[in-house]
Amino acid sequence: MKKANEETISSRQKPLTDGQMCMQLFWITLTLSASTFGGGFVIISMMQKKLVHQLHWLTEDEMLDMTAIAQSSPGALGVNIAIVTGYRLQRLKGALICAVGAVIPPIVIISILSLFYSQFRDNRYIAIMLQVMRAGVAAVIADVVIGLAEKIIKSKSILWIGMMAAAFAATCFFRVSAVTIILICGATGLLHALTPSGKEGKG
Repeated sequence: MKKANEETISSRQKPLTDGQMCMQLFWITLTLSASTFGGGFVIISMMQKKLVHQLHWLTEDEMLDMTAIAQSSPGALGVNIAIVTGYRLQRLKGALICAVGAVIPPIVIISILSLFYSQFRDNRYIAIMLQVMRAGVAAVIADVVIGLAEKIIKSKSILWIGMMAAAFAATCFFRVSAVTIILICGATGLLHALTPSGKEGKG
């Protein structure tokens, strides 16, 4: 058992060439995109487990920052997070590779399903299967939200915790647009970064 653990650690520490990392990034993005249901937050959760916890290519803070960037950018969240992750690890070629890996499965699957749309729409068993899948998707999204909230709470920043609570209340109780909340939070973060306390925190 000890020997197996040592081999795992040594293989994890073995450096990869740019080509090998690009191939791994493509395969990881392709398989996650093909096997996850429920949108971008589910893919983010799976990427976090793979790239942060298993491969240790990214840190929790980096994943949190990239999630914020992907969420703030126009377009599909799953594709956005793939592009940002690829760029962080392998710059432009990594972004292109991850983008291709992320869009291939949906294009193929949707193209096939469109040929049999009427059969799927009227099939009672498929409708039940999709309904049950929603419960699993909701659980995965809840896991992502709780994980992100824990990171903010652990920062012990009154500003960030207050912003999180205010954004939650604005969304759930006052139906404020997500775009408005993102813009306000982004402006607040920029102003904080320009203040002396924000610059000290960076240093």
